[in-house]
Amino acid sequence: MDRLDNTIRPYAWGSTTAIPELLGVEPTGEPQAEMWMGAHPGAPSRTGRGTLLEVIEADPERELGPEAVARFGPRLPFLLKILAAGAPLSLQVHPDLDQARHGYADEERRGVPVDAPHRNYKDANHKPELICALTEFDGLCGFRDPLRAAGLLDGLGVDSLKPYVDLLHARPEDAALREVLTAVLTADREEMSRTVAAAAAACTRLGGAYAPYAGIAHHYPGDPGVIAAMLLNHVRLQPGEALYLGAGAPHAYLAGLGVEIMANSDNVLRCGLTPKHVDVPELLRVVRFEPSDPGVLRPEASSDGEEVYETPTDEFRLSRYVLPEGAPAHDLTLTTPQILLCTAGAVRAGDHELTPGRSVFVPAGEKVRVSGVGTVFRATIVA
Repeated sequence: MDRLDNTIRPYAWGSTTAIPELLGVEPTGEPQAEMWMGAHPGAPSRTGRGTLLEVIEADPERELGPEAVARFGPRLPFLLKILAAGAPLSLQVHPDLDQARHGYADEERRGVPVDAPHRNYKDANHKPELICALTEFDGLCGFRDPLRAAGLLDGLGVDSLKPYVDLLHARPEDAALREVLTAVLTADREEMSRTVAAAAAACTRLGGAYAPYAGIAHHYPGDPGVIAAMLLNHVRLQPGEALYLGAGAPHAYLAGLGVEIMANSDNVLRCGLTPKHVDVPELLRVVRFEPSDPGVLRPEASSDGEEVYETPTDEFRLSRYVLPEGAPAHDLTLTTPQILLCTAGAVRAGDHELTPGRSVFVPAGEKVRVSGVGTVFRATIVA
C-alpha cells in the first residue's frame, strides 16, 4: 500500500482557499483547481516506489489484479480528483469511446502534437465522470426542456434573444436545441457581445433563477457561452449529493468543492467560458441534443456501512464510509485496485494515518482495514 503525493493543478478557475483549507495548509495566493490522484501520464501521483504510473507499468497484474488488466488493459482505468471551483469552468462535453478513438487517431494522423493547445483528443478514451459535493456545489448539467429554456430567455426582455425564443417554441426538441445552440455559438461576436451584456444586466436586476448566469457573465463578459449556459439545467448540490455526466452531456461546474472521479482520460471539447481552445464544430458534432433531468445522486447504503454512488460506468465505482466514534474497523480488501481518500476527521488505513486530503493506493488483493473517526472515499472499478 502506497501513500500518495499528489499534484495540484493551478488552473485559473480554481479557488485560492478551498484545497488549502481541506489540507490544513496556508494558501499560496494562487488558484488551486484540481488535485489529481491516480496514474494519468499528465500528472501521476508519486509514491515511495516512483510514480504510480511507473509502479503499475512495472507489474500491472500485481498492482491492478488480473481481472482489471483483462478488462481495461495494463493501466489504472480511473482518475480521482479533488476539484475546487472558484469561478465557472468551461462549458464542455466529453466524447464517447468511439468518438474518442476516431478523434485521437485523426489528430495523430495529422501530426497534431499531443501537448498542442489546439488539440482536442489527448488520448483514445472516453471520459464519463461523477462529481460528489463536499460543500454546497453549483453546476450546469444537461439541456433544459426547450420550452423552459424559452421561458427563461424570454423573461430577460432582451429583443435580440427573441429569435432564439421563437425557435425553441417552433421546432421539435432536438432540432430546437441544436439550432439555437449553433446560432448562439456561431453568431457575429460583436453583436453577440452586446446581447450578452444586455442579458447580463437583466440577470443582475432580476436575481433569483437568473443569479447564476449573472455570476457567469461577471467572469466571462461578452462570451456567447453565457447565453448557451441558459439552455442547461442549473443544479445546486448539497454535501454528499452527486452528479453523473455521460458522453455528450453539456455541462459546466460553477462553484464549490467536490470529489470527482472519471475514466482515465483528459478529452474535453469546449464551446465557451474559457481562455482555452474552443472548437465549436467538433463540440456540435459530439453533443447530444436531448433534454434531460440533472439526476441528482444520493448514496445507497449497504449493511456494512459502505455508501455507493451507482453509475452505468464500469471503469470506476465511488463510495464512502462515514466513520463515527467507537465504530469497529472496516475490512476494505478487494480483488480490484483502490484509492482511499480522507475528506474529514482522522482515519487509519493499514499502516497509514490519513487526514483530510490525504490518500493511499491499495493494490488488488492487498488486505486493508480502515478505522478512526471521519469520512473516507473509496475509488475502485465495478467488479
